[in-house]
Amino acid sequence: QINFVACQLFALLAAFWFRIYLSPSHASSAVRHAFATLFGIYFAIFCFGWYSIHLFVLVMMNYGIMNMASIPNIHRYSFVVAMGYLTLCHISRIYIFHYGILTTDFSGPLMIITQKITTLACQLHDGIGRQAEELTAEQNRLAVKSRPSLLEYLSYLLNFMSIIAGPCSNYKDYIAFIEGRHVHMKLLEVNWKQKGYDRLPDPSPTAAVMYKLCTTLVSLILFLTLTKNFPMAYIIDDEFLDKTPFLSRLGYLYVVTQAAKPKYYFAWTLADAVNNAAGYGFSGVDERGIFRWDLLSNLNIWNIETATSFKMYIENWNIQTAAWLKRVCYDRAPWYPTALTFILSALWHGIYPGYYFTFLTGILITLAARAVRNNFRHYFLSSVPLKIAYDIVTWVVTQLAVCYTVAPFVMLAVEPTIKFYKSVYFHMHILSVLVLLLLPIRPQTHSVRRAQNQAMLNSVKSK
Repeated sequence: QINFVACQLFALLAAFWFRIYLSPSHASSAVRHAFATLFGIYFAIFCFGWYSIHLFVLVMMNYGIMNMASIPNIHRYSFVVAMGYLTLCHISRIYIFHYGILTTDFSGPLMIITQKITTLACQLHDGIGRQAEELTAEQNRLAVKSRPSLLEYLSYLLNFMSIIAGPCSNYKDYIAFIEGRHVHMKLLEVNWKQKGYDRLPDPSPTAAVMYKLCTTLVSLILFLTLTKNFPMAYIIDDEFLDKTPFLSRLGYLYVVTQAAKPKYYFAWTLADAVNNAAGYGFSGVDERGIFRWDLLSNLNIWNIETATSFKMYIENWNIQTAAWLKRVCYDRAPWYPTALTFILSALWHGIYPGYYFTFLTGILITLAARAVRNNFRHYFLSSVPLKIAYDIVTWVVTQLAVCYTVAPFVMLAVEPTIKFYKSVYFHMHILSVLVLLLLPIRPQTHSVRRAQNQAMLNSVKSK
């Protein structure tokens, strides 16, 4: 953990230096690629020692696949090799370290690299192996038209801004950033003459970085004060279960789940700040004319804490991983896209049984929540008081459903997970099954859903 924080803080300083002294106007793309790659490799070795060899092996194996495999199969081969290698490393964590977390846990960076490898392979397949009319608007925008050079490939996968904690970004966005086109492309989407500008503005990420650093500081303080005082293991303590009523146990479950979040808020927000400090992550201008630096943001804390649906919560938590799952699985699955996406998410996280309890439970609750929303929400939109009441009830249910779902993710093993679910009477599982049995569900074919997604993406492309 100390190595992680030290690397990220050093990466933050290096990012500021990179933006000022190795800007596209001062250095060539090759120099920027080389600096980002060499510093990334150094950080990986410093933080993970000899375990970092796994990162380099996977990167080079897939570079061979990318250059030798046929375009129609490049995404399949890359996916199988990257996920297979990652899974073997996950297996070693259970059978070698017995549910322990390595002091030099390299699986986090390996997971990010796996995302990037499969993302690039799919986008390369889209750009060379498919016709434009076969693609969604987003796939067309992100399609890669030619194989990257070795330096571009290494820079994308191993750059110092994302090697430790991510996030995953799209290859074309990263290349545009290195070549100095990243911000310019977003600014051209706005008519600045109508806003009184005679030339394009030059947005600075400094304010966004400072705000995110303040968020990381608050998250760190909460982590140091709350997480150790409210351990997840206490919810299955025999004395706690014997003396605490059911509703109180649910309340405490919410508290311990909240206490587990700050470490994620800290790591992901700091990683976002590092990228912004380097000048990467500009996403455009909002309706108020404010420059946005959230292209790579991994979470929206306000939307998470105020989520009134399971879907809204998931969409604002680990955003870049959700985007990766959508691009490599959900949009490409020939059948059962929701189930396959949850299963891939579980496999990507690891093979701890708790992960599979969480994601299989998540499938059930997602389907049940969708059925409830489709059948009842429209009745509460006729007046403001009804809508407020609906939002309050759905907020409570959503937060408790999330806590119920993610508890095994933290506990990892089978025995504590079963003990926990028994202690709360499997109530969310039972309610979800009853909802799916009793409420009418409008089936929708995957082809119809994809056509609707295409239309939606076309309609919001300019936003």
